[in-house]
Amino acid sequence: MARYPGLGDALVSAVRAGCEGTDVAVAFSGGLDSGLVAAIAKGHAKSVTLYTCGGDASYDVAKARELSGTLGLPWVHVPLTKEGIGADIKAMVAATGVSDPFTISYELPLFRVCGACGEGVVLSGQGADEHFMGCAKYVGAPDGEYEALARAGVERLTNISLPCERRIAEHFGKEIVYPYLDAAVLSEIGKLDPSELRPADMGSRKSVLKAVATDLGFPFLTAMEKKSSQYGSGAAGLIRALAKGEGKMFNEYVMALHDEAVCGSAGGTQIVARVDPLVKARAEGILREQGITPSEAIGMFYRAIVDDGGLGTRRD
Repeated sequence: MARYPGLGDALVSAVRAGCEGTDVAVAFSGGLDSGLVAAIAKGHAKSVTLYTCGGDASYDVAKARELSGTLGLPWVHVPLTKEGIGADIKAMVAATGVSDPFTISYELPLFRVCGACGEGVVLSGQGADEHFMGCAKYVGAPDGEYEALARAGVERLTNISLPCERRIAEHFGKEIVYPYLDAAVLSEIGKLDPSELRPADMGSRKSVLKAVATDLGFPFLTAMEKKSSQYGSGAAGLIRALAKGEGKMFNEYVMALHDEAVCGSAGGTQIVARVDPLVKARAEGILREQGITPSEAIGMFYRAIVDDGGLGTRRD
């Protein structure tokens, strides 16, 4: 007997609505989230092709190659290379305006997949980690911290990841479908006792989604583990190696590429500062509307400090 019939039905309906009768691509990591979306889509789409971006020896590529065979679906490896990743980052920055190094490394695989696939619709497993508690940081967190982490995860997804992904899709003329963020799916999740979602240990992460996969006839997916996109694809490792070769920190290297993409030059002195990512995303959205780059904004701020002799203390 199915443990979560309403949730399973909602997820199937969300996938079917996004792909029925059409040729679709799946941004495929070889894990449970995208694997379940792909397995469901196989029964409703005109065709389903799996696309995995990563280095030749990356975790995602190995897992995706294996799972694509189990699912019986065609699979395409979209390569990520040390020689090409700098140009990939600059192309993504130029297309999206994103400047946060973490977001760039996390979303770069999607950027490459959208550029490589011929299908107009891309199915994504995005949102499963945040709503089914899949991140390792949730395990063992005290009550208050756990709740704060859960809220922050959804907020980052909503305010940083999704806007970036929608700009990627717009750039390539694609539509990205997010079955795990479908209103009916979220409604069914909201009916659950929160304790059912909270992982007691690493093995019980996303236990509800694993039960849904089993209910729908795909129990083999419950053993498919995944890593965060930037690590599973190998993007973070490639960027770190290139940064080290130039004697730079990870963030410094990515920001230099950002400046080259936006300004045509990496000139000037690099400033590395920690800023709340949500504040940063909102501020940069305003700057984009005004046609100002983050580097230009920081320069304006520093010049104002020099002119005023401090913060809010203008010299006579």
